Order: sequence, then structure tokens, then C-alpha cells
Amino acid sequence: MSRSRPARIIGATVGALVILSVGVYGPATLLGPLPEATATLVTPAAGESIPFPPALPATGGSAVIGLATVTPDPAFPETTALDADALATTLPLAVAGTAEPLPMAAATKIVTALVVLDAKPLTLGETGPQIPITAADYQDYIDYGNSGARTVVVFPGELWTETELLQAMILGSSNNHADTLARWAFGSLDAYSAAANAWLGKQGLDGTRVADATGLNDESVGTATDLARLAGLAAAEPVIGAILSQPASALVGQRGVDNTTAFLAEEGVTGITRSYTDGAGVCFLFTGQVQGPDSTYTFAGALLGEPDYDTLTSDVTALMESARAGVRELPTLAQGDAYVEFSTLWGAEASGTVRTATTTYGWQAQAPGDAEVILETVSTGRAGKTVGRVTVEAGGAEVTSTLVLDRTISAPGLGWRLLNPAPMISALFAANR
Repeated sequence: MSRSRPARIIGATVGALVILSVGVYGPATLLGPLPEATATLVTPAAGESIPFPPALPATGGSAVIGLATVTPDPAFPETTALDADALATTLPLAVAGTAEPLPMAAATKIVTALVVLDAKPLTLGETGPQIPITAADYQDYIDYGNSGARTVVVFPGELWTETELLQAMILGSSNNHADTLARWAFGSLDAYSAAANAWLGKQGLDGTRVADATGLNDESVGTATDLARLAGLAAAEPVIGAILSQPASALVGQRGVDNTTAFLAEEGVTGITRSYTDGAGVCFLFTGQVQGPDSTYTFAGALLGEPDYDTLTSDVTALMESARAGVRELPTLAQGDAYVEFSTLWGAEASGTVRTATTTYGWQAQAPGDAEVILETVSTGRAGKTVGRVTVEAGGAEVTSTLVLDRTISAPGLGWRLLNPAPMISALFAANR
């Protein structure tokens, strides 16, 4: 007696499901991809490194920020180019005193120099256009001189190049030249102030604002952290760097200019601006260098509101002593240190460890920052396989090393595959998404 039609349909359906299950189950479990290993980030035990923070005065406001470690090119030993692109987001090595904006005296002129060069750029080695000295420029020279403010002599009708105007303003701290540059580049002092404050905002220097081009106005203010970054920007600007490293001995008409920036060069200091007003006290922007066996470490700093030049000398000397104690070869990533642990469903385990020890020549002002770990997908792998990379910040620089497996993660046997269909089928579906 033959089976009824419904029975035949049920039998065919069950048979199809069995065939389908066998067709999926077999390939998925025996031939399919394995589930990913679970990755757990870990932190290696801290080393014995002891921080040597910068020595900064408690009065006024001060800050230092790491700029660069430069390893000289043997073919060009004089090359000391700095990279200050990341200054807006770089955390300072140290900050002391008040974090509030303070009057910044002639540090304002460094803003003027950078803003003018942004609007009227120069290529290193160019002198730029010749700019006539107007009656207003000459009157500034007379008025500033009568008030006792710093000036460099000008006469109506003279032609000064852009570079010469910058030299007089930066090296001689000439107030009349600051106004001349601002008017020439922007048409008026008010237009300059608006452009300068917009530029400061674009640089992320939100605690700094200018009310003039000279800094004689106590409404031109800045925070120590902003001004340390500003010093870094100035040091990295090729034209300003050249003016500071090769000061002019004479300007238009063989006019002498006193270099007000030079200060404690024997300590490794390059002054960028050093000035005094009654409202601001002594203000100093600078870079400092510490020479190692193979590299030079450079940092930028700002000291605001110093009571007098003798105190400035003592404070900068103490800072450089602390720099020579704190700047060293830092063992940032130690070979074999584990930053991730891998575990699999079939019981295999391994660590992702630093393949190559890395160091950085920098200032051990604080413990290294948190590690950033980027991982690749891992299911199996032989010992030494690359599984990602780790990056840490220390001494003002980022250091990266490859992470590798410290032991082999072997595939499971056929028995585990057959007895664990759920994770195997899930891994197959995940691989085909």
C-alpha cells in the first residue's frame, strides 16, 4: 500500500533538511573559518623610570612644551628644522603659576610677526617687497621714543624690505616697526588686531588675545601654555628662525640694531623675545636645547610676570639644569612587554608583545601616557606573527612598535570542530558578510 501524499511531502521535506544540514554542517565545521580569538588589552608593569619635571617659578605664569628630537643628517650637520605642526594639541611638559591670561609685553610682537608672515609670506632667503616709511610711521617713531618705549630709527621716504622690518621688530623689539608692519599688511591697526585674533583662534591659542601690535597695551594678554606654543610656532617658522640664528648687525642706512633676544646662549637657550612693561613684568619666550650623544632635544617655553631680569636669569638657569637632568634616552617600549592577551574557544592562549624595544630621547617630566593599541584579526598564528601595533607618548614624542604573538595559536582538532557547530557556523556567516 503506497503512502499518502502528505506523508510523502513530509518525508521529502525531512530528507531535504537532513541533506541541507549535512551540506552546511560538514563544510562549516570541517572546512570553515575559525572563530576569532578574544583580545583583552593589558598594561605592562611600570618600569623604574623616575620623572624629572621642569623647574618652573611659582610666580607669574610659565610653561614648557616639547618640540622635537633631531638626529642630525651627517651630510647636513647644521640642519635643526623643527616640527611644530601638532603644537595645538600637544600637552605641556609642565605648567606653573597662574593659568589665567597675563599681559604679555613684547611677546605680542611675535604674534605680529607670525600673522604678517601668514598674510605676506616670504621664502627663506628672500628679502620681500620694499616698503616705504610713511609720515605715520615716522610719527610712531617720534611718539614711542618720547615715551621711553623701544624704537629703531626711521625717516619718511626710506624703503625697508619686509625682512628688515621684521628684523627691527624681532631683534630690536621696535614698537614703531611693529605698527608699520601691521598697517602695511592689513591697512590699519584695527584691521590687524581683528586678523590677528582670528589667526590666534585658528591656531587653537584661545587664551591669547591682542589689542595692539606691540604689547604696550596691557589688554594684549596670553596664557603661559599658549605662549609656549607660540614660541614653538616662531621657532618652526623658517624666516623667524633665520632672523634669530643670524641676527643682523645693521639695517637700512647701516643703522645699528641691538639684539634684545639673545639670552643665556651658553645654557642652550635661544631667546625669541625678552621684554618688560610695568603691567606685564618681565616676559620671555624661548627655546631650550639639550644635546645628547646622537640627538638634540628641543623644547619651547614661556615665562610671564617675572619681577626683574635677575630673577629671570636665575629661573631660566634652574630650568635648564632640570632639563639636563630630565632629558635622556627613555626606554619607552620594552621588548617582550605584553599589551594584549588572546584566548580562543578551544583553549589556546597567547600574548601580543613588543617585538623591538624602542626608546626616545626626550624629557622624562612625567610617566608615559596611556598606550594606544591597534589590533589585527587573530584566529591562529605562529609565534612571531604580527598582530598589531602599540603607540605611547613619552618625553613629548610618540613611539610605536609592532606587536607579535609570543607563542603559537594552533587550530583545534577535527573533534572540536564537529562538536562545536554553533561558533563554527557563526564564523562562516561572519566571514561572508
